[in-house]
Amino acid sequence: METLQKVALVFTIIGAIVWGLIGLFDFNLVEFIFGDGSALARIVYTIVGICGLINIGLLVQKIEFK
Repeated sequence: METLQKVALVFTIIGAIVWGLIGLFDFNLVEFIFGDGSALARIVYTIVGICGLINIGLLVQKIEFK
């Protein structure tokens, strides 16, 4: 599971960079590379979203319920 979380973290960081570019420069790197509204762009967004959900495990991993 540790490897999966590391891969998911990399994709989440890439997604954060894309959102930063959108916010700062109104430039969408994913759509620039794969085309506006293309199937590949949607796949990339889906993968980044799933990776974000996987990384919730990193957040709650250290929390102990008493």
